[in-house]
Amino acid sequence: MLKPWLKKRWCIPPKANAEFVWRMEDVLEVYQRPYDKKRPRVCLDEASQVLRADTRTPLPLAPGQVERVDYEYQRQGTVNLFMLYAPWEGWRHVAVTERRTRLDFAHVVKTLVDERYPEADQVVLVMDNLNTHSPASLYAAFPPEEAKRLTDKLEIHYTPKHGSWLNMAEIELSVLVRQGLAERLASRERLAAQVVAWETERNRHGKTIDWRFTTADARIKLKQLYPTVLPG
Repeated sequence: MLKPWLKKRWCIPPKANAEFVWRMEDVLEVYQRPYDKKRPRVCLDEASQVLRADTRTPLPLAPGQVERVDYEYQRQGTVNLFMLYAPWEGWRHVAVTERRTRLDFAHVVKTLVDERYPEADQVVLVMDNLNTHSPASLYAAFPPEEAKRLTDKLEIHYTPKHGSWLNMAEIELSVLVRQGLAERLASRERLAAQVVAWETERNRHGKTIDWRFTTADARIKLKQLYPTVLPG
């Protein structure tokens, strides 16, 4: 089953939408494939995180009293979090970058292909259709020969518009924010340290998402999204 908090975040078209169901079923088919170490499946998502500094020194812990933090804070800019999540391996990696440009995306993909899965035939990559999430970003970042080599190592599947909930990396990002980034973090360095600690601990335990939503479920529970096909 999908977690209740995820159900509340569902954003789906209000009526039949062939484009949506095509891309949805495409992603669900990827999730239902048997594990293949030569074709590892990885979900990618990204999100901005605001850096916040306290305007007043928090009151420390005391017997019978929790730490008290003033509600006001000072913004210290933002950073971007690239989440790479391989659910069938219980592995995730978060790259903390200053920006979310084509070049940042391209370098994250190169690291995934060359450092995490150098022996793989292809990496099956699930992500949303943000304009930077494209092989074109590889050509913007690297010489054409290198961009083509990396592109050939990818099998890309895009979630539908209004269907980012189909990307398991989005769920992992939510877990990261709740578990690892709940406190105020004023600098990129401190945030990155928190991310590494969370990532290391979660990988050590091989935590995975219990994804049970299948194509068969979609055809029943989201029947209203499927166009009516008239006979003849």
